[in-house]
Amino acid sequence: MAIKKPKLIMIDLDGTLVDSVPDLAFCVDSMMEQLGRAPWGETRVRDWVGNGVERLVRRALIGQLDGEPEEADFERAYPLFVELYDHHNGERSRLYPGVEEGLDHMQSAGYIIGCITNKAAQFTLPLLKALQIHDRFAIIISGDTLPRKKPDPMPLLHAAEHFGTPAEACLMLGDSVSDVKAARAAGFQIICVSYGYNHGNDIRDAEPDAVIDSFVELQGIL
Repeated sequence: MAIKKPKLIMIDLDGTLVDSVPDLAFCVDSMMEQLGRAPWGETRVRDWVGNGVERLVRRALIGQLDGEPEEADFERAYPLFVELYDHHNGERSRLYPGVEEGLDHMQSAGYIIGCITNKAAQFTLPLLKALQIHDRFAIIISGDTLPRKKPDPMPLLHAAEHFGTPAEACLMLGDSVSDVKAARAAGFQIICVSYGYNHGNDIRDAEPDAVIDSFVELQGIL
């Protein structure tokens, strides 16, 4: 499908702009050790990332993607994780190759760019600042900015309304089924990266409008 040139581009954070798994895995394993349990390691944690830190903690407690831990276990574990992540967020996370060049192109071409994530603001803003891309975005919508978050279309529609841009003139850049669902529900075009956090599934199966291996490819597509 041909991509129509947008005015507004909203970009997902974890798995799209940033590989944040090294920080998250470090904090999950530290939490598990504080709970007297065995650590999981980065490879396992990588499959559980992508739906916010609360969901990540629940998955770590049961060792799988779906299901729920005992609530008492979660109530004990979650504050430990939050304290760890507050302290270590941004230490090991890195921008994906091509992200800086892609952002440079989008800015020089005059697109309005924003960041949209399900990560809470207390973690989103420090991470963007640590990686020195906070000031690139005209709007930053975190998981607790609005009453609902992706895959609900509310955050994308909020961004479009904020800039007075019709949905059909907007584009989402993401990495997961949640991003595709949110974009479709909002009426945005959706381009996905092939390398992100989609629980081990090929993002092409979700049928986004285009799939790229690097932000560098955006110049040719847009």
